[in-house]
Amino acid sequence: MIRTTQSSSDPGIGDEEEHVAFDLDTYKRITGRLDLAGIDFDDFRERPLAPEHLRVVRFMHDVEMHTSCYLRNLLNTKAHHDPDVTTFLTMWNFEEYWHGEALARVLEAHGEVAGEARVGTMRQRLGWRITTSPILWMGFSASTKHFLAVHMTFGAINEWTTQGGYSRLLQIADHPTLTDLLKRIMKQEGRHIDYYRQTAIEHLEGSKAAQRTTRWMIKALWSPVGAGVMPRDETTHLVDALFSGPDGRAVIDRIDRRVDRLPGLDGLGLMDGALRTYGTPTSIDSVRRAGSTPARERDVLRVEAKAS
Repeated sequence: MIRTTQSSSDPGIGDEEEHVAFDLDTYKRITGRLDLAGIDFDDFRERPLAPEHLRVVRFMHDVEMHTSCYLRNLLNTKAHHDPDVTTFLTMWNFEEYWHGEALARVLEAHGEVAGEARVGTMRQRLGWRITTSPILWMGFSASTKHFLAVHMTFGAINEWTTQGGYSRLLQIADHPTLTDLLKRIMKQEGRHIDYYRQTAIEHLEGSKAAQRTTRWMIKALWSPVGAGVMPRDETTHLVDALFSGPDGRAVIDRIDRRVDRLPGLDGLGLMDGALRTYGTPTSIDSVRRAGSTPARERDVLRVEAKAS
């Protein structure tokens, strides 16, 4: 994977976004279980996270551990026809599983149920939705030849928001052990971003039809990662905790600009819309009053750059 840098197209912002030419063979060689060497999980017993931050960790744990169900849905679609896609998804699912296991250890250090026991309860709560979702995915895949463009774009946006969420959590929690852990997770998530973004562009460029279909599907169906499987009040807490105030505004603006740069997807304002949909009036007002925050955005970018 070759790391290159492209300056932001936003005048006056001055931030830079690193773009990586993704090489699947390289990824196969370096993919692996999350390295937890030196992470002292007992530190959380001595210095526990604040309740509002631990609640965010629960959400992230549940979403990471749900990845295998998402993979199951994908393998019932046209994504299964492309061996490069299935190779990546296999590695991606493996890494995401270990992200969930690492977050489970954080919850366990706080005396909470985690891992398989917690995931089993969540899947029982989802009931028929988790059973029938593959049928819906199969139906959509059969209805359009642009399924991969849609899927890869969803993947890129979801990875951007996940990375932004992790960067915000380590900032607001300000816990050295959690920061170390999340930066290791973010490094692997960065590789996922590289693949999804590059593949989305390959399917979107040069095809107005793919752009129209993807734009319509994103506008109609996209919601923050986990919103479809987590209770509404948990999504609201996540949005309020991570994406409110001036620092939250910086992350929202950055993600929306990255989506704008995908072919045919400018002006969607997805994160801004997610805040209005899931945020409380207080958090929405705090972001509105923050306005444009280029200096704070550069701070968040530095956090992500150090993680990669």
